[in-house]
Amino acid sequence: MPVLELRSLPEAVWRARAAAHEDRVDALVAEHLARRGTGGKHPVHDFLFTYYSFRPAQLRRWSPGYGVALEGGPDTPTTEDVRARHDLVAGTHALLVATAGRPANLGCFGLHEWAMVYRASAEEVRHAAYPLRLGGAGTDAVVDGHRVACSHFDAYRFFTPAARPLNALSPAAHDRPAHEQPGCLHAGMDLYKHAFRLAPLVPAELVADCFELARDIRVLDMRAAPYDLTALGYEPVRIETAEGKREYAEAQRGFAERGAPLRARLVEECARLLAAA
Repeated sequence: MPVLELRSLPEAVWRARAAAHEDRVDALVAEHLARRGTGGKHPVHDFLFTYYSFRPAQLRRWSPGYGVALEGGPDTPTTEDVRARHDLVAGTHALLVATAGRPANLGCFGLHEWAMVYRASAEEVRHAAYPLRLGGAGTDAVVDGHRVACSHFDAYRFFTPAARPLNALSPAAHDRPAHEQPGCLHAGMDLYKHAFRLAPLVPAELVADCFELARDIRVLDMRAAPYDLTALGYEPVRIETAEGKREYAEAQRGFAERGAPLRARLVEECARLLAAA
């Protein structure tokens, strides 16, 4: 367990950090807030605010995390706050450690998004405003012609009833530590979820770092999906071809490498909080 170091930040330092964080988040969420103001929707980026429950205003709120006092500033999280969330911290720590301990599996090729529309009617397609690149029959044929091996429960649970029996794994909500692995795009995006669920016990900058990773992963996730998003400026990653598989796996490897230090930082923060509690 790391040693908990209690420290204080001079007012000039924490105000500068808070302002920098707010400016950073303002730039990250500006387009989403503009769309929200006009009722517009975006199938790629709005996911970070509809699927995940952290609002832009919460993401913008700065905190140095537990163990730091702000000279001349507001109160920061207390030991009682940490103790109240012990079970969440412990569960998050166990999941992140288990995930980090596995090699990255780069052979799923994003088929989870295809399995979510497998043999679905037009009314059941999640992003019905955008056509399927290969049509319904062509999309189904891609799923039928591949081994589907999704390890992430929160992706698997959105598979159509016809697709669920095709998955090589049966991940469940209660056994995430037994399945999640660092090559999974959704496990990478979920670093943002783990970070914001720990806020304000962890530094706000770490939450924003995880948000940026999730934003970039989401682009690949949808470029490799069966939808035609060229009207939005997204060229498809054609995972139904050998070239597309190579492109996807290489990008997946890059995100796994980007996610590793963020996962390690979250593990360290969880260990610190567990020591404090």
